[in-house]
Amino acid sequence: MGERTWTTGMAKSEAHGLLPDPEPRDIRYTVISVDDHLVEPPEMFEGRLPARFQEAAPRVVETEEGHEVWEFDQKIFLQVGLNAVVGRPREDWKVEPTRFEDMRPGCWDIDARVRDMDINGVWAALNFPSQITGFCGRVFSQCSDPELGREVTRAWNDWFHDEWWQPHPDRNIPMGITFLADAEAGAAEIRRNAERGFRAVTLPEQPHRIGLPSIFSDHWDPIIEACADTGTVVCLHVASCGVVDMPKGAPAIQLGATLFGQLALGACAEWLWSGYPVRFPDLQIAMSEGGIGWVAMLIDRLDNMLERSGYGRDFTGSFGMPDAVHPNDMRPSDVLRRNFTFCTIDDPSTISTRDVVGIENICFETDYPHGDGTWPDTQAVIERAYGAVLTDPEIAAITHENAARVFRHPLPPPGSPHAAGLRGPR
Repeated sequence: MGERTWTTGMAKSEAHGLLPDPEPRDIRYTVISVDDHLVEPPEMFEGRLPARFQEAAPRVVETEEGHEVWEFDQKIFLQVGLNAVVGRPREDWKVEPTRFEDMRPGCWDIDARVRDMDINGVWAALNFPSQITGFCGRVFSQCSDPELGREVTRAWNDWFHDEWWQPHPDRNIPMGITFLADAEAGAAEIRRNAERGFRAVTLPEQPHRIGLPSIFSDHWDPIIEACADTGTVVCLHVASCGVVDMPKGAPAIQLGATLFGQLALGACAEWLWSGYPVRFPDLQIAMSEGGIGWVAMLIDRLDNMLERSGYGRDFTGSFGMPDAVHPNDMRPSDVLRRNFTFCTIDDPSTISTRDVVGIENICFETDYPHGDGTWPDTQAVIERAYGAVLTDPEIAAITHENAARVFRHPLPPPGSPHAAGLRGPR
């Protein structure tokens, strides 16, 4: 790479290659998306770190080829094109570094995002970080200078609070990151965020795959206890620890995306058998972007193990919990349904498993601004996938009621266009 310089200026209104704004869609369904993403803007860390660390903060630099990339801790982190393709012609979707001027401003500007939500008929959204954090804060947590990593983690959360959530608190579910390498510090950050209203934290789905302690170690106890104490939902985003292991010569993008469900299944089983959902019965764990097609299979397998081989008997007792708190007849599948929620973009074939999964455990996502996303036609996607299959109460549960309950987020007020899909007293 050649000389690196600060990137200055972004032509928001003249971004080349972007399609014109579509017409706002008619709103039939109230929608809360539990899996969207923000793209961190270049200036997000400016003035947010102690003076001695400010020069070492992540920054956007320009390569000789004209690409804008993040630089932090002497490493380069790409803005992969498919992470921000919303509003671009399909033939321009590329898996390569991109520039901010090539992105729709709603990727990184909250006012523009809310306008895009209104176009799409989305009332509220939970937004995950993007490349510079590794989706779950792992980049900062694995910084060569742990103190710098902690300060950058705090700065990211402060930016989210001040610049992303507070301007439109009714339209965003506040979710933070935390410091993963030091669990006590990570727990303190979760508690700090919870005190100012954060509802969720994104954690690595399989931390052992990225060099962190296994979820089966006691390393995570302070972090999980902080989540349980504060009602902070643990969000596990698929591929936050990378995609599946690739055979030599395999098409990485295609195979990796195909096996998202496999990643989610493995991570969910690990978190279930970690014992945390037993030890903390009120803990909520949200599986993000993994779909729901594998959930009924997991439930069937858990019940089969219990009834035939006996694996899993005395599930709650195996984690040292007294019968008075967790009766011995509580099955692993019962705990799964109690403590976990799952999310769907549409899953048109496997929505038939909703009674096994539990309609109350399924939430909806639009995945803006990724390649899998449904913007600006989310309303039509819901109608096409569910309109003739599900009852109105079932659709309401999936599209907004479950998310509002789990993340304690308000529904739109009476008279709002986004209130079209509400039912009954709120």
